[in-house]
Amino acid sequence: MINSIQLPKDKLYDETVIHDDSKWTTNNAHDPAIIKDGDWYYVFSTDAQNGGEFKAGIQIRKSQDLINWTFVGRAFAEGVPETAKKWTGANGLWAPEVVNYGDTYYMYYAASQFGKTQSFIGVATSDTIEGPYTDLGEVYKSVEGTDGPNAIDPNITFDRDGKPWMVYGSFFGGLYVAEINPSTGKFVKEGRGTLLAKRNRSVDRALEGPYIVYHPTFDYYYLFVSYDSLFSNYNIRVARSKNIEGPYVDFNGNVMTDLEKDQYTIGMKVLGGYRFEGHDGWVAPGHNSILTDEDTYYVCHHIRAPKDKRWHYLHIRKISWTRDGWPLVSPQRYAGETDEQVNIGRLIGKWEWIVVDQHNDGQDIATVVELTEKSWSSLSENCYNVSVQDTLFNGVVSNGWDWENWNETIVYMGKDSQGNVAIAKKIDNK
Repeated sequence: MINSIQLPKDKLYDETVIHDDSKWTTNNAHDPAIIKDGDWYYVFSTDAQNGGEFKAGIQIRKSQDLINWTFVGRAFAEGVPETAKKWTGANGLWAPEVVNYGDTYYMYYAASQFGKTQSFIGVATSDTIEGPYTDLGEVYKSVEGTDGPNAIDPNITFDRDGKPWMVYGSFFGGLYVAEINPSTGKFVKEGRGTLLAKRNRSVDRALEGPYIVYHPTFDYYYLFVSYDSLFSNYNIRVARSKNIEGPYVDFNGNVMTDLEKDQYTIGMKVLGGYRFEGHDGWVAPGHNSILTDEDTYYVCHHIRAPKDKRWHYLHIRKISWTRDGWPLVSPQRYAGETDEQVNIGRLIGKWEWIVVDQHNDGQDIATVVELTEKSWSSLSENCYNVSVQDTLFNGVVSNGWDWENWNETIVYMGKDSQGNVAIAKKIDNK
């Protein structure tokens, strides 16, 4: 059971919080990086806000349930570190990442200006996760007008042997990965590392926000990326590899560095803009991080409200895994639901069904479908095949919370034989 009393109702476009960051909760969280520390979950995010007096220094939020968030403050009291500011002219910091090497917290950050490649990734350390952080300077920097990766969007991942690596980059020269020395927080070898993903100029090379997570059961590294424009049609895609340095391929075997094929068909699209009935829906989900909490995986990302896209919010969703080792993202935000068996009898009835369209730059709109007992075929535990409008999907059912209708429900995440993803929720719950 979900305790709805503890769930915060959305209050979108709330101008009363603009000038008081202590009330931001999920407001103004952009490019969120999530980490668990003891009993607390922390999110570090870009210096981005809608209105009010601009402050730089990397936003910090914390929660004990992944649902209710408290604004803590900023990691750098002085704002942009001097070395990064001199190189880039940046007024704020972007896309942080926080990890722990031994007893020390390392915070990676990016400095740049929109649309430019004179960029800087730096690192800072602290004895406590909330800081203050002491800057250690450059990890990697890029030069305007030269070929290669743009030095923004750092993410740290650990390989199957426990070694840290940094994946980074945005638009322009693509996404790269390089091994990190945990004693310094910087690259083991000079250079840019290994190219993992790239898109061609026909789509403005729109690819950024990389995040790699290793899944020990499937023995794959999963590369999550964001396609297209963060202001309008951002969407999350995934590919996987047996090696941290790639190559990364999607469900259909497309390599993430392929510049020749239709660029919208590369990478399995797991979440884009969408709308269920009775709600305006959401647009431009992206720049995600992944939390592995014991055996449960969550995706943490920002998303925009469609009536005024200047407003961006923090969302946390559970990830379910197909039997053949592909991650699928819940159509509903996490609300404290626990994993339990969902029998086939509870699946019969009306559902709102969304197919995540790889080519759609707008919202995918839900349609109502009636699913009978014959529609479903149990595979194992909560893994089901379901036939919808003559298409067979393979995926996972789970308990969830219907944020649009404010009641408990069942959700479904699946993919068809071509890797097209569907997300759905049951609407006649009895």
